[in-house]
Amino acid sequence: MSDLIKLLPDHIANQIAAGEVVQRPASVVKELIENSIDAGASTINLIAKDGGRTLVQVIDNGSGMSAIDARMAFERHATSKIADADDLFLLHTKGFRGEALASIAAIAHVCLRTKLHDEELGTEIVNEGSKICGQEPVMMANGTSIAVKNLFYNVPARRNFLGKNTTEYRKILEEFLRIALVHPGINMTFHHNDDEIYNLPIEGLRQRIVRVYGNKFNQRLVPVNEETAIIKISGFVLKPEFAKTSRDQSYFFVNNRYFKDRYFNHAVAQAYDGLIPSGKYPPYFLYFDVPTKSIDVNVHPTKTEIKFEENQAIYAIIRSAVKQALGQFNIAPTLDFEQETSFNIPALKKGEQVKMPEITVDPNFNPFKSTSASPKASSGGGRPISTVGFGQSKTIDPSVWENFYEDAKSTEVETSSSTSGFVADATDDSEEVEVRTVESSMNNEMAVQRKKPTQINEKYILTSIKNGFLLIDQYRAHCRILYDQYLSNAEDIKIESQKLLFAEEIDVDKTDLFIWKELSPALNDLGFETELNGSKIVISAVPTTLENKNPQRALIDIFEGFKVNQQNNELDLKASVALSMASALATKGGNKLTSEEMQYITDALFASSSPQLSPHGKKTIETFTMDEITKRFN
Repeated sequence: MSDLIKLLPDHIANQIAAGEVVQRPASVVKELIENSIDAGASTINLIAKDGGRTLVQVIDNGSGMSAIDARMAFERHATSKIADADDLFLLHTKGFRGEALASIAAIAHVCLRTKLHDEELGTEIVNEGSKICGQEPVMMANGTSIAVKNLFYNVPARRNFLGKNTTEYRKILEEFLRIALVHPGINMTFHHNDDEIYNLPIEGLRQRIVRVYGNKFNQRLVPVNEETAIIKISGFVLKPEFAKTSRDQSYFFVNNRYFKDRYFNHAVAQAYDGLIPSGKYPPYFLYFDVPTKSIDVNVHPTKTEIKFEENQAIYAIIRSAVKQALGQFNIAPTLDFEQETSFNIPALKKGEQVKMPEITVDPNFNPFKSTSASPKASSGGGRPISTVGFGQSKTIDPSVWENFYEDAKSTEVETSSSTSGFVADATDDSEEVEVRTVESSMNNEMAVQRKKPTQINEKYILTSIKNGFLLIDQYRAHCRILYDQYLSNAEDIKIESQKLLFAEEIDVDKTDLFIWKELSPALNDLGFETELNGSKIVISAVPTTLENKNPQRALIDIFEGFKVNQQNNELDLKASVALSMASALATKGGNKLTSEEMQYITDALFASSSPQLSPHGKKTIETFTMDEITKRFN
């Protein structure tokens, strides 16, 4: 039997390694920019086209490389950042993966141009699929430029699994911001499809955050500073009123490295306990400084998950530091029980005179005279309904007493007439009585099935069925109804719009502008009329189905929901917009419904495409049969 185990060729081994290092264009951006930072660059330019599919290029003014180093950089396990195993736990650089550039070159066309500061000429190397196609001297500025073209050109299966250009662009933007927010001392620019997205000069941390998210952020930031023996925490959190439905503005950094940690997320959320509603998340930018020996950055291949030795202690410090910051800057609400509120008189305006209080008295008022006759019941001369409440004087019309006995007689006549039918039925033959009994029972059963639904705890709708009852979640059910309506309208016709008397505006974060551009056409198909004016969204019309909801609040909820949907899955654009609108506009728990509204939700739910499930895949109906109810009483 021949030997089965063989050594893989280098180009295949590099493609396998690329599957771990390079997941999408954003992975290339991360590796290249981090190498530029480690090279001591003070200026870094990122250029991308078509979401990184066509081109990802990083240009820096770092130290550069010699011709030999440039050639060695494409070899596997080649690095200048570690020399022995102990260096793995004493890292002060961004990365040390020796196979990063080799893996990128294995699945793309790479052009490397680099020059040392004290050299006259630089070096250009062209690598295609791990094969060096050419190397020659070149005139260029100091530093390094790496252009990665046609990513996954030789791995079509991986290329087909990439998201849409807008999705990949969003991932690239996330990686760019994660680095830009932790290195305000580096001038960074980002161009996509020849459009300048960001131009961030060298500045302080607060100014960098404000430049990334807009000037309005300056008033929202609350500084956090705490230093202990095991960790130093600095950065900013946002005021509670600016909490969001997504975590897209939540950043942790340790030793100038971005990382994710659900445990620490919970610590920040606990500091906001009682200040923000459920389902909202506070944005924050927190920077940790810890000894390199106390963390392990090799937990995850992308190094976004880090293991801390003092996990529980750091959790308590984070919660305490954030809570202290909110209290120190009077963000947390407080009650002053010693303040005398009776002296809280507003100051007079300029030129305003003090006015004496005026008392108006009706001289003809008679407290013993009735001002209006008591209303009579609508059923032909019945007694009037008494509407006596606390703090009200009881006024009786004398005419009521005059007709009292006549009303009593009419009541007796009505009662006797209502029972006469029953007495007459009792004198009929037994067969007729049996027929009437069967008809009566059938009518009663139909009446039970047609009984109006009831609302429970302003959250659930209770409705009867033939053999029990149904419990319907009103929010999930309404989501299903609206989702089907919006989806069908998006495919067929536009929803009618209602022009606003005055146009309303929404301030947009710079990081969200591209999402608004993508979302705008779909919103217009669903009844909104919006346009982008600089960094503001102008709302001129809303769908008629919006009813009395605040247009700004509704559109923000739709947008936040759309971002969450796009991050969690790859829904079709129309389906994602329809789901976002349904989630934002459906009647939530805590809203009292009329009988007609409950009946509409019940009927429309069973006429929908999937009555049992909400658009989010959650149960909408719970059925209780008579057998189950009977068992509970045994």
